[in-house]
Amino acid sequence: MPLDFAAARENMVENDVRTNDVTDRRLIAAMRAIPREEFVPAAGREVAYGGLSVPLGGGRYLLEARCFSKLVQAAEIQAGDRVLDIGCGSGYSAVVLGRLADEVVAVEEDEALAQAAERNIAAQRAANVSVRRGALSAGAPGQGPFEVILIEGMIEEVPPALISQLKPEGRLLAVVASSGRLGRAMSFVRAGEGLSGRALFDASVPPLPGFAKKRAFVF
Repeated sequence: MPLDFAAARENMVENDVRTNDVTDRRLIAAMRAIPREEFVPAAGREVAYGGLSVPLGGGRYLLEARCFSKLVQAAEIQAGDRVLDIGCGSGYSAVVLGRLADEVVAVEEDEALAQAAERNIAAQRAANVSVRRGALSAGAPGQGPFEVILIEGMIEEVPPALISQLKPEGRLLAVVASSGRLGRAMSFVRAGEGLSGRALFDASVPPLPGFAKKRAFVF
C-alpha cells in the first residue's frame, strides 16, 4: 500500500516539530504544507518523513525535521528579512524559508542539486527564492547583507566571508561540531567584525563540505 504522504507530513509536524518546542505558527504551517517527499530522490521518498536526515546524493543530505525547524525558529525570521540559505540541497529549506522571509538567496555548489533546487522551487511557485551556484563557504558575495544566514549541515567554524555578509546584529544559525559526529546548534549574532554566540541544543547532522578548520602544520 503506497505511503500516505499527507498523513506522514502531519505526523512529522506533530511528532518531530511541535513536540520539540517549535511554536512558530508560520513555520509549522509551511512545514505542514510543503511536500517534503518531492525534494528527495524517488527511491528515498518512503523515508522522507522518517525523522532522520535524508540522503540526496553526492554525500549531501536534507536535514531532519527536528533540527531544521528548531534552527529556523531560533533565527526569528521576520516578514521583511532577507535570508541566505547555505547548502540548500534540493531546495526544501529555501522554500520553507521563503514562506517566512521577504527574499531567500539559496547557495549550492553541487550542480545536480542546484538544478533540482531550481526545478523544485519553480514547482512550488516560490518566486521570492533564487539559487546561486558557488562554494558554500563563500556565501553570496555582492548580494548581502542579510538579516539571517542558515547553514544546512554541521560545520567546524564559520568562515569570515559569511560573517561579512551579515547585517549588524544579524543572526547566523548553524550546528557546530563538538566531538566526532556530535555537535551543538548555535545562534550567532554579528557584533562588529565578529560573532557572539549561544548554544541552543545538541544535534548530530551530516557535515557540509568546505567548513573544516585549518589544521596547523606540525613539524
